[in-house]
Amino acid sequence: MFAKLKISLPLLALPLLFGAALSLHADFFALDPGVRGDPAGAGGPIDGISANEMKFFEAGLAAFNEVQDVQGDDPGLGPRFNLDNCAGCHAQPAVGGSSPFTNPQVAVAAKANAKNVVPPFIKIDGPVREARFKFKANGTRDGGVHALFTITGRDDAPGCFLDQPDFATAAAQNNLIFRIPTPTFGAGLIQAIDEDTILANKRSRALRKQFFGIAGRENRNGNDGTITRFGWKAQNKSLLIFAGEAYNVEQGVTNELFPQERDETPGCLFNGTPEDQTRFDQTELTAVPSDTLKFAIFMRFLAPPIPTAETPSISNGRSLFDRIGCALCHTPSLTTGKSSSAAFDQKPVNLYSDLLLHNMGPGLADDILQGNARGDEFRTAPLWGLGQRKFFLHDGRTTELREAIIAHRSFGNLQFGPSEANLAIQIFDSLGGADTQDIFNFLRSL
Repeated sequence: MFAKLKISLPLLALPLLFGAALSLHADFFALDPGVRGDPAGAGGPIDGISANEMKFFEAGLAAFNEVQDVQGDDPGLGPRFNLDNCAGCHAQPAVGGSSPFTNPQVAVAAKANAKNVVPPFIKIDGPVREARFKFKANGTRDGGVHALFTITGRDDAPGCFLDQPDFATAAAQNNLIFRIPTPTFGAGLIQAIDEDTILANKRSRALRKQFFGIAGRENRNGNDGTITRFGWKAQNKSLLIFAGEAYNVEQGVTNELFPQERDETPGCLFNGTPEDQTRFDQTELTAVPSDTLKFAIFMRFLAPPIPTAETPSISNGRSLFDRIGCALCHTPSLTTGKSSSAAFDQKPVNLYSDLLLHNMGPGLADDILQGNARGDEFRTAPLWGLGQRKFFLHDGRTTELREAIIAHRSFGNLQFGPSEANLAIQIFDSLGGADTQDIFNFLRSL
């Protein structure tokens, strides 16, 4: 019943259904205001941390900025990698954020005399990207990251010879998909949200969600059954796992969570493993933890982004965002549970996400399975900080809000069902220019 409604519902009936006189004419063509140019309002520590926690936050920030070498002061890069530091990927509008305006992957391809060719999908003014293949050559599932670059030719990797992946063939076979970095602001608050809170929110507003065709389900860890919440498909349980995996996959640095090299080609292994580990020989307290643990501590204590001051346009946009159905997935606020750290104990989390997986249809589907997430499912992306992001959606395909919103609309095909966002996007399309502009202004205020 409701699946039919979200395709065939007359637009003239929408104002009556939602108790509001939504504009059905275009006063003018609304425009995305673009990336905010005011102060970052992000990158600092969360309120309420102790003096000792602040010291570890600062140590984590320093580690996050460190540039890795194959050999040298910060050894461990490669043999295959996407970039040589964390802050390069997570840079906008401050360390911990998302893709910067200038993509550092272009420069790192030839750094230290490396012999890499920059793939055509990596642009100087495009997003930082990782590449995944959907299937292996034998037709079985792949889904893993295929690092863009190798250490071949680098001054600190003599004698190593590795080929870059065959991205051209993968692209020609429609076997290539991309991911861009997720911002880490406020990640500690997200980690501290109780599972009961996530599930209670899932059950809330049930009739309205049913009308819109919105379901949503949690991704869960296969071993202990607990809800996972980090990554584009909510595939990672904790910030520590998230950090260890990224260190190994994105920079090629082995660590205590991922201790083996991803490529063990002879002649390309220069260090003992794990390359990053607890430093038992250090006497300074903040120098003992591994880089991986420092990354997790930094992200845990990283404050959420600060929105801009309220205006009548922003207020109306926020109200419309709820009334047209967007807030049914992009939940404005959840609350943390009891925490061992005062900074996270029963705090509001204004993340604009339910942390659940939703069917997004074939238009956004990447056909990658992660945890229990299917090929057309994605975690509702938290929207806080959106006002200062340049690139949108999981693959960074657009820089424009309207395009990002419309991309949520997708009708089913033989492989994937329709997007859960279809009715909300239909209503969005019916708005007049003034109301659309208010929604854009609201989103860019976050």
